[in-house]
Amino acid sequence: MTDTSAKPGSVQPGSAGAPIRYSHNWRVVDIVVAALIAVAGGVIFWAWSQGANLVSAPVNAFYPPLTGLYAGGWMLPAVLGMLIIRKPGAALFCESVAATGELIMGSQYGTTVLISGILQGLGAELVFAAVLYKKFNVPSFHGKFNLPVALLAGAGAGLFCGLNDSFLPWGWNIAYASGDKMAYIVFTVVSGAVIAGGLSWLATRALARTGVLGSFASRKAAAEPVFS
Repeated sequence: MTDTSAKPGSVQPGSAGAPIRYSHNWRVVDIVVAALIAVAGGVIFWAWSQGANLVSAPVNAFYPPLTGLYAGGWMLPAVLGMLIIRKPGAALFCESVAATGELIMGSQYGTTVLISGILQGLGAELVFAAVLYKKFNVPSFHGKFNLPVALLAGAGAGLFCGLNDSFLPWGWNIAYASGDKMAYIVFTVVSGAVIAGGLSWLATRALARTGVLGSFASRKAAAEPVFS
């Protein structure tokens, strides 16, 4: 007997066209992929630190605060993790675990790298929470992650990075003059926005086109509007 209770054109639960229900809860696949992003991020952190050593001397000789311009590489996992996983806590988790990985591999910054990772992840996390809840008016982190959101999240991570380096007791440029500290923070914000925010957004869209994000809300990232 044919069921005629459904309205014409409606999608029945369980059918091929039925919408996927999302929740705040982390699935096993979310944890695994977030961990992979974090581990890869730890390797990137370590390599980025080695590269920073090569350019730090000439940059410091010219104008020390300019070193903030390459800080964005240490914030990539925070933004990329959230853009892919789209669950509360993803930015903080990925950035913190990545920092832990760098510490285990032997960071020149010692245990302070873990503190930096937590703060940078928190900076990105707070921006994602504030912007998405207000901009998209949705009860979960499954709104459209457009370019401005990614840039703002990277900038948030950069802001927390600059504040950490400039004002906390273990900050490596705490001896800077006030004007130089402000300049450094501006540079870390710009670097976070461009490198961590922009590159993560491009990477997410590229991954979405390959189909590897089929299990995540980000699977349609490539078709999401750039600005709206």
